[in-house]
Amino acid sequence: MSGQSPPASNGITPLQQMAASCSGAILTSLFVTPLDVVKIRLQAQKNPFPKGKCFVYCNGLMDHICVCENGNSRAWYKAPGHFSGTLDAFIKIVRNEGVKSLWSGLPPTLVMAVPATVIYFTCYDQLCAALRVRMGERAQVAPLLAGAIARVGSATVISPLELIRTKMQSRKQTYRELTDCIRSAVQAEGRLSLWRGLGPTLLRDVPFSAMYWYNYERGKSFLCELYNTREPTFTMTFISGAVSGSIAAIVTLPFDVVKTRRQVELGELQAKNLSHQVSTSTLSVMSRIVAQDGFSGLFRGFLPRLIKVAPACAIMISTYEFGKAFFRKYNEERILRPLQTSNS
Repeated sequence: MSGQSPPASNGITPLQQMAASCSGAILTSLFVTPLDVVKIRLQAQKNPFPKGKCFVYCNGLMDHICVCENGNSRAWYKAPGHFSGTLDAFIKIVRNEGVKSLWSGLPPTLVMAVPATVIYFTCYDQLCAALRVRMGERAQVAPLLAGAIARVGSATVISPLELIRTKMQSRKQTYRELTDCIRSAVQAEGRLSLWRGLGPTLLRDVPFSAMYWYNYERGKSFLCELYNTREPTFTMTFISGAVSGSIAAIVTLPFDVVKTRRQVELGELQAKNLSHQVSTSTLSVMSRIVAQDGFSGLFRGFLPRLIKVAPACAIMISTYEFGKAFFRKYNEERILRPLQTSNS
């Protein structure tokens, strides 16, 4: 441990922040994925997916495009059974397919979720600490700015990987075919083509991130004052994360609907090799949604998103804070141990 960088201003190193956020991403995926697997199976039972159609699978951290052919996807998705409800679906899936099937699609999700989460949370903590020092009396706004900037950075870094993942899911390709496909796209449209779809992602995720961190920090401070404690407990961080995540999810829901619709349309067009025949800009998709379903269509999926986002945010942030507290205590003990030895 002697070669480790010294602790940062908050008492832990950036490497320890990464470890804490990594554990949070893994735990969140483990807890939330079964809920979404059951939800997708129930949705498919009511509305079977015809050839060329696809759906969006999300475990609270990352979205997945799954293209279906003749009612079955090429990815993790399995043919729907006959379920009477959520509990019945859980029981029958476990009984007929095994417990592992509740975590179908988890490996590709983690491949994307872990690096994105590590970059995002580590950048946020570093930026927030720096901004609080420089902003002085306006330090309360630091979480809002740090959250927005950190989300822009992480989304920009991960966007090419997300594009590659979407292509792999929408059409079965070898790595060589995928490499040739990406190379030809870059030659034809330039390197910026690797960041296609980044705009709608930022429109949803940046406001979400800004509101989430601002409300989370305020909520955490309020609970600490209410219970007259200096350090927030696991319960306090869990509640603050759930409430702030719920508020941010409700406000940004229209952009989430647009992003989901864009992903579905792109997946369908890629499956039919018609990827350039329909405009999928944010404004055009929003206009189509309002024309087809009215203004309320922009808020479709309110309850499922809330049920999914609130626990995901709560588990992620409370695990992250717990990990940071663990490393902070470890660093303090590591510093005090030599002093105690020399004094004795």
